Formats: sequence, structure tokens, C-alpha cells
Amino acid sequence: MNTRYIDLVNQTFDFPQEEFALQGDRLLFNQIDLMQIIEQYDTPLKFTYLPQISKNIQLAKQWFANAMQSVGYKGKYHYCYCTKSSHFKHVLDEALKNNIHIETSSAFDIDIVEALKKEGKITNDTFVLSNGFKREQYITNIARLINNGHHNCIPIIDNYEELPLLTNEINTKFKVGIRIASEEEPKFEFYTSRLGIGYKNIVRFYNEQIKDNPQVELKMLHFFINTGIRDTAYYWNELLKCLKVYINLKKVCPTLDSLNIGGGFPIKNSLAFDFDYQYLVEEIINQIQTACDEANVVVPDIFTEFGSFTVGESAGAIYKVLYQKQQNDREKWNMINSSFITTLPDSWAINKRFILLPINRWQDSYERVLLGGLTCDSDDYYNSEQHINAIYLPNYSEDKPLYLGFFNTGAYQETLGGYGGLQHCLIPAPKHIIIDKDENGTITTQLFRPQQTNTDFLNILGYDVNNEESVTNHNALKTT
Repeated sequence: MNTRYIDLVNQTFDFPQEEFALQGDRLLFNQIDLMQIIEQYDTPLKFTYLPQISKNIQLAKQWFANAMQSVGYKGKYHYCYCTKSSHFKHVLDEALKNNIHIETSSAFDIDIVEALKKEGKITNDTFVLSNGFKREQYITNIARLINNGHHNCIPIIDNYEELPLLTNEINTKFKVGIRIASEEEPKFEFYTSRLGIGYKNIVRFYNEQIKDNPQVELKMLHFFINTGIRDTAYYWNELLKCLKVYINLKKVCPTLDSLNIGGGFPIKNSLAFDFDYQYLVEEIINQIQTACDEANVVVPDIFTEFGSFTVGESAGAIYKVLYQKQQNDREKWNMINSSFITTLPDSWAINKRFILLPINRWQDSYERVLLGGLTCDSDDYYNSEQHINAIYLPNYSEDKPLYLGFFNTGAYQETLGGYGGLQHCLIPAPKHIIIDKDENGTITTQLFRPQQTNTDFLNILGYDVNNEESVTNHNALKTT
């Protein structure tokens, strides 16, 4: 009988896959033996695998290059990274190795840009697209960046008050974009996005506030929908409406030369994930080309803003099953040594699915379980992985520890969970490991942050306890 966990996976999915394979009964992630990481650093832990960031950026660049070549598209393509997905310096450093640009969403983002400029990671040629609803400090920081010579900083106008505020603080000519307030899917509780200016008002806004203003040049129209880029009737309908606005605006604004189609590429959330990125990019480029040709206007340069797609698949979280509670005749609860609410907040806030796989014991028999976290909150559980509601894992054993990995968790989880701050029920944030690979295939691991201590929490809460100095360890492992 096929009663082992590996049999279940083989019957359900194509396995092994590009990033997942087995060595005996131990899971390999991008050829990394995760049990070695566990033996070296213990659990709970989070890790960031830096090479995946560059890989995804280069994939997207190639998809757009292929699509533009296939239809003879004359415009350029610019890849932007949304810093809000993960602001960590090691993430930005890796992403910026790939000749990309930046999208910002708040005042402190500009401080990050300026810090990276000092290191030479960003230059004045780097586009900095400043999105979001802009209040005083954000306006001031954008103005400072432009006044200091970064003329490729492009504020994206979100509302009618922003342009006068920017003009008052910027002392040179500058470029702007306008964000379209797209219509949301019918299932949403509201009809139109709170971000941007309505379709019907954009040309009028240009004529009234930009056309005769010698200080301002309109360069970009920004289009983004909340559900992301998908092959749905809703997405194509919104894209066509956006193209009509672009064409009408281009006819009265010769400086307009760029279309930002936003972001929202999906990332892998199951071993059954199947998405044809190349087809979708080709269809987008083809529709833009066709609409512009029919209207006899020059095709725009294309900007995209990929956040989750850039960093999501680069990270994971590893936990140990501490204990199994049999609560009734049908429900077994495997309790992990951390909390889902604090370490994977999207799993309970928006029922986001992550890839869940055991790290060891793949040759053992399996059982159906529920997973619970350590907090006293009834919502601290996980049951929405690739097997829909049921979770199947190797049988619990007191004598054979079981380790679980949640993969593709690299976007938003640290910032939503309050990285470095207080956690629900004072559950400590796990240690964070950075994993890199050199040209010889040598894997290097670095302890970026140790697990939070009682001292960390007490100081935050005002108890003035002496802090212990953190120690960073550098280690190396060979690929298997």
C-alpha cells in the first residue's frame, strides 16, 4: 500500500519540482538541505534565499523582451520594485544588481533611496516612482530628492491637491505621472479605487493644472488594479479603458511617453500552481500595440511595479511540531513552536495560502491534522494550504521530531507582523537567516537577526532592562 507521505505527494502533484526535491527523506529547497540549516540554527526561523530575487527579475525582463520582439514593439521596458513588499537592505541590494528601478509609497521610502544613493546602489538615472497618498513629510522628501538633482524621481499624482503642494516645494522643473482610479471587481465592497483620479477627469485635470504650467511635465499614466494581472475579462476590460485614456491624453500631451501597468503577477502558492506568464505578457503588449496603432499614436514605454513577484518566492519559515493534541475523535492539532498570527499574518488576515511541506520524514506514514500556533487566540491556526482544508503530514511521534516549512513567504509578512516590535501574546519573532550562493555553488548562511529575547520585549514596554549585544554569525555550507 502507498501509505507514505512521499506517496501522497507523488499521487497528487508532479514531484520533484524546480525548487523542491528530496535527498532520502529530507527536503531540498533549491538544492539546499534544510535539515542542515535547522541543525545549525534551530527553529523557529525565517530565511531569505537571495538568488531567487534576481532570478525572478530576469525572468520578467525576458518575458517582456520576447513579447516586444514578437510584435516589433518600439517602446522600452522598465522593471520597478515596490519597496513596500520588503524594505530590508539585503533585499534591495540583491534586487538592484539587476538594473531595475524603484517604486515608493511613503515618506521614509525616500530616506531609503537616499541611503542607497550614497552607497552607489541607486543613481540619478534610476527611476523613482513615488506613489501613494502624499502628506507633508512625503511631499518634502520627494521635493528634496528632486531639488538635489534626481530628476528621474516621478511623483505619481493621486489627488487634486498634490500638484500645488509639490510645486511649492520643488524649485526646478519636474516630471509627474497621474494614477487612474480604476474600477474594482464586482465582489468588492466599493466600486472605485480610493487611489488615483477618475477615468473621466484625467484629461480635464491635465488641461487645468499641468498643460500651461511651465514647471511641470506629464510623463506617465499609471494603471493598477487590486486583484493584479490575471487572464480575466475584468482585467482586459480595465486595461482597454486605461488605453483609451492614454490615447486621449497623448493626443493633447506630447510629453506623455510612458504607461505604468502596475504589478500583481501571482506567485506560486501550491505544488499544483500553473501560470503562463509569457502568454499574459504577450497579450498585454499586443493589446497596447494594437490600440496605439489604431489611434495612430506612438506606443509608450512600459513600466511595471512587481513587489510580491520580486521577493515572495525568496523566503520561507520553518517550525517544529512541539506536541499533538487530540481534541475529539476527528481533530488532531499539531502545535508549532511559534505563531501564525505573528510570523505569517496573511495566513489568517486574508486566508492566504503558502506552500506547506515537511522538512523531514517523507518516508513515514501520514495523517490528517490541523496546525495551531502558540498564542491564546482562536484564530492562530493554519488550514488553507495546497490540500484545501485538510492538511496531511507525517504522523506525529514524540521520538521523531517533525519540522515544517512554509515557502514563498517573502512579501509583506515581516512588515505586517511588526518586525522587531511587540508580538501578540509576546511570542518572540524567530531568528532570520540570509542564504546566498556564489558562482561556485557554495551556499553561505548569515544570521541576520537572532530570535527576540525577554529583554527586547521588556525594553519596548518601558521596563528599562539592560540589553544584551546581538551576535551575527557567518557560516558556509556546500550544496548537495
